[in-house]
Amino acid sequence: MDKSLLLLSLLFFQLFLSASSSSSSKCPMDLSYVNTFPWDTSLCRGTVHKDCCQTLLSLFGMGMAQHLRDTSNFQLSDANTSSSCLSDFESRLSDLSVSPSLVNQCFKNSTQFVVNPLGCAGITTAKDWIEKAGETTPLDQSCKRDLTGLTRCSSCVDAGMKVNSKLTALDPNGTKCFYLTVLYAAGIVSELGPKDPSTATCILGLPLSSSATRNSSDQISKKSLSKIIGGCLGVIIGVLLAGVLIILYRRWDGKRKKNAHHEEFVSSFRETVLPNSGAKWFRLSELEKATNGFSQRNMIGQGSYGIVYKGTISDTTPVAVKQILDLESKGDEEFCNEVEIISKIRHRNLLSLRGCCVTSDDVNGRRRYLVYDFMPNGSLSDHLSSTWGSTNKESKLTWPQRKSIILDVAKGLAYLHYGIKPAIYHRDIKATNILLDSNMKAKVADFGLARQNKEGQSHLTTRVAGTHGYLAPEYALYGQLTEKSDVYSFGIVILEVMSGKKAIDTSNPSVILITDWAWSILKSGNVEEVFEESIRTNGPKGIMERFVRVGILCSHVMVALRPTINEALRMLEGDIDIPKLPERPLPLSHESYRSSFGFTSITSTASSTRSAI
Repeated sequence: MDKSLLLLSLLFFQLFLSASSSSSSKCPMDLSYVNTFPWDTSLCRGTVHKDCCQTLLSLFGMGMAQHLRDTSNFQLSDANTSSSCLSDFESRLSDLSVSPSLVNQCFKNSTQFVVNPLGCAGITTAKDWIEKAGETTPLDQSCKRDLTGLTRCSSCVDAGMKVNSKLTALDPNGTKCFYLTVLYAAGIVSELGPKDPSTATCILGLPLSSSATRNSSDQISKKSLSKIIGGCLGVIIGVLLAGVLIILYRRWDGKRKKNAHHEEFVSSFRETVLPNSGAKWFRLSELEKATNGFSQRNMIGQGSYGIVYKGTISDTTPVAVKQILDLESKGDEEFCNEVEIISKIRHRNLLSLRGCCVTSDDVNGRRRYLVYDFMPNGSLSDHLSSTWGSTNKESKLTWPQRKSIILDVAKGLAYLHYGIKPAIYHRDIKATNILLDSNMKAKVADFGLARQNKEGQSHLTTRVAGTHGYLAPEYALYGQLTEKSDVYSFGIVILEVMSGKKAIDTSNPSVILITDWAWSILKSGNVEEVFEESIRTNGPKGIMERFVRVGILCSHVMVALRPTINEALRMLEGDIDIPKLPERPLPLSHESYRSSFGFTSITSTASSTRSAI
């Protein structure tokens, strides 16, 4: 008995599921109008053609517009429902001696009537429409009442074009905006509804039967429809031609003004900036010859800011030629800034500028080049450990070389901060901007972001620029730039050189900063773990520990607790004692800092990073 009840229950459950499935796919539209509305069936008898497909789409659209009017939904709920409606549509066409196969030929994708938020600005309901298009649109004034007559219909069509343009502007990739506009005008705006002949012919574009008798007050003849379509097409074509002409003129005028601006820039640069810089003016042909036509083989570096080529100028001197790429945003500003600032500095630990080249003509286009002394040993980052992309397990830098490089960078920064007036803040001290000559002597490079301090100013408030991981907290958070902003970046570089690790360890989900890592090891009493393995056994541990301590002090979170670059240099050289390292208020990998710095996305990109020579 129990088994019989169980079998009956299972059978009932299956029948229930079958009934539910069947009801869920039932077409929610009443398509009986297909057989009663006076549409022109002659277009769909015989060979299928474009006019027939358009007619069937308009005819099916009448039901979709009524569905919108009844349910506030623009489209059908799912593919099964769409298939059910199309099947009903085929059956009703068959009753009119119209081949049902035309539906498959004209509607090759049955899901085109299924709800799709990506179709047009996320609009799927009448409520969505109001949020996107507004409570009132030009359709409400022009498509509300009887649309019989050329004037009224043209006004409605024009209103539809305006609304469609607005929706397309909201969603340039939308493919359904025009279709939704038609449905809304016929189903919601029209007081007479989509099944009114004047609404169907004007808004839906459905051709009517020539033999049908219609009241002149609410019906429109095919001749009138042709005039409407012809008039609308004429207006649309005229507007399009006018738009094309305007666009072409604006492009031509913009190009003319841009060329004039570039020519003015070149002239001004040669007359004002160049004479005071001491830099040589190179012709483009000279640089092309020097770099073998800027060949790929001569390329030695590339980043978002520029491409660097190795070249040889006429006196057989090797040079590095950097082409500035980002000219549309800050390219010219940073180019002029670098030429003006670097021309004022002469120091053995700062990379000097040999010359530059600027073009802005129809033949060569807009180009900017900077020419420097060639640094045969590349950048400091090229010589750090395998975590930087090297094929070696460890850096080949010896302890004396590391010590010399750190001291060279400190001396170069000390000159920028105290050797000239007004002081210069570099703003982008990092391993890739420290270059090494043939004797492994370090030179600070890339002054495109550098800023001069004004006399008596304690700090500059400026647009934040630089590289994540090297930015001082007060500068990254508030844009406050001081000499100690460079000191913070210098501290990061010291720790990178001593450990071989990068400023930010993005392999860890919590994002570990080198400063937090080094501080935790130092507090544990195992400072030797900070040293890269290749120098742990053959370097003076006391001096190396001093360098690590200076690096941690320079990169302290609190600006007031950092030394000046002169004080840091004297500590490194052993001329003054290092004060007791103060506690760090919070690790910079703490959530509050990560959210402020934007470190949550730094694993995928370093948006502010710019490559140097």
